[in-house]
Amino acid sequence: MTTTEESPARPALTPLRQARERFLTGRPLPDGVPDDLVAAWRRARFFGVRHDLTEPSEPLLPARSALLTAARPVLERLAPALASGQSSLVLTDERLRVLWSAGSGPGDEKCHDLSEQEVGHNSAALALRTRRRAEVHGPEHFLDLWQDVSAVSVPVLAPENGQVLGTVTVACGLCTGCTPHPGAALAEATATAVEAELLARSRTTERVLLDAFQRAAARPGAAVVALDGKNRLLSDAAAGMLSPGAVAVLERTAAANGSERDATGASVADDSAEPAGASETYVPSGPAGTSETYNPSGPVGTSEPYDPSEPYDSAPHRNGSVAYDLELPDGTGTARVTPVRHEGAVIGVVAVVEPPTGEAARPHARQPRVALAGRSVPWRHTTAKAAELARSREPLLLTGERGTGKTALARELLTARGDLDPLVVDAAEGPVDEPDSWATALASDRALLLRHAERLAQSDVAALNSLLDERPDAPLLLTYTPGTPPGPCLQRLLDTLAARSVPLPALRERPDDIRELLRELAPGPVPGRPPLTWTLDALRALERHPWPGNITELAHLVRALAEHRQVAGPVRRAELPDPVREGPATRQLSPMELAERTAILESLRRHGGNKARAAAALGIARATLYRKLRGYSL
Repeated sequence: MTTTEESPARPALTPLRQARERFLTGRPLPDGVPDDLVAAWRRARFFGVRHDLTEPSEPLLPARSALLTAARPVLERLAPALASGQSSLVLTDERLRVLWSAGSGPGDEKCHDLSEQEVGHNSAALALRTRRRAEVHGPEHFLDLWQDVSAVSVPVLAPENGQVLGTVTVACGLCTGCTPHPGAALAEATATAVEAELLARSRTTERVLLDAFQRAAARPGAAVVALDGKNRLLSDAAAGMLSPGAVAVLERTAAANGSERDATGASVADDSAEPAGASETYVPSGPAGTSETYNPSGPVGTSEPYDPSEPYDSAPHRNGSVAYDLELPDGTGTARVTPVRHEGAVIGVVAVVEPPTGEAARPHARQPRVALAGRSVPWRHTTAKAAELARSREPLLLTGERGTGKTALARELLTARGDLDPLVVDAAEGPVDEPDSWATALASDRALLLRHAERLAQSDVAALNSLLDERPDAPLLLTYTPGTPPGPCLQRLLDTLAARSVPLPALRERPDDIRELLRELAPGPVPGRPPLTWTLDALRALERHPWPGNITELAHLVRALAEHRQVAGPVRRAELPDPVREGPATRQLSPMELAERTAILESLRRHGGNKARAAAALGIARATLYRKLRGYSL
């Protein structure tokens, strides 16, 4: 759900117009031009966009768009209000292809693709990248065509998982000094109405799937799984029987059967839509020994009554779907898979699992989705978002300071979804393998884990960009440590993956996880050596330390104590290294300073540690941000 936010103060447009002219003619830029705007102009030049473009290319649109199907009733109600010719309303998909437009605002009559690769900097591309409302005025645009245009765009989010499905844009004549854009309220209201329509449509298919699941799970002890590409429902018996590998096979089966269904939950006629990643939520058992699927608005009800006395797998499917058997890995057994149809399209599958012949069901130890220690709010939010995005097997970028656990999290995500043999490439270990090996691995559907993307040579980054252009859904997982400003090729890669990027919090931002991390990092039991325990004073010192090396630094400390400690009993504060024992020299912060510190940390996390972007988002100078970071010992 989008929300209206106050727009930051914008630079005067006349100096920006002059700065744009200097940029286009290759002259040095004056001071005061926002860094993110200069970066956007440079990306347009890197993509080869002509500023005097007059005939943009027309994109290949999908035969049918579920987003447009859901949005059309909303848009058509608004179209008469745009007949005055003062403004235009535009709907794009997640690739920024224009699906629908009305009105005749200035400068929009010829553009059918609003991606930066085609038209340079614009509000729709900015909203898609930042996942929030964005405005672009006059000379901030790269194209000459839009120098007298002001535009505001709002992302349209999938109600189930927050995936960006497209954007809504309102464009009008140039309005100088207006904050917010006069069309901001219309864009926000339109996006909200479209999201509500998407939610109503998705609930219908969820009810149909739940009805099929409950029919199958009505038999006592039945091991039943229902999947639709967004939700996963498991009976108690299935949760105890299925291994992660078996669940991953069923996920891929559901994705293959549901190729006619896109992320909005509506059926489409062609194969252009891709199934969204599954969202697993396992909760205590409900009626009939079932586990309810997660829905943001509460449990989903059944759409039709079912007869608990009728075994599901012996009854003909009401829509005539054909069931088939599927062998599961890890000795789990055989799954009887039945596609579930609604309004002529497959919306998911129900699988009834039977153990191997002559064997009883063998309980399988249920593993967490991400087996990394930590229960603090920042860490739970990060791992939940990463797990959600990783299930779709589309490219995913993990960013964060060194030692925050990016690689460990990446490996856990790959294991959780069944990618047990990824190709691992570490750019920090020297020249990487030929990029052809990456393409070969991805072509065979083998996942690629690329560590330290910031260390890649420019030629390798260019090859990776080309690979993603050819296959935007490649099962690629990258880790990136922000540091020196990235070059144009790397910046393009980061921008491409921005919508599927997860920043990991530094250890100093989640001190509540220290005690659980200590248990996980402690070595296993050794004869004659007692396990490590800690005095309360030592724990407090550990929780107050800023940990510039993050989890890696903490792991080294625990290992050193375990190997070289000569005394018995709990570890005392006096045994800790001097920097940890003495603690940071900090003062007590006022409530206002605490709020400011929290805002700075959130902005840094949102921008992957990039201080220039964080400062711009906060509306302060970069020097001011550095001064505040020093003041708060961040």
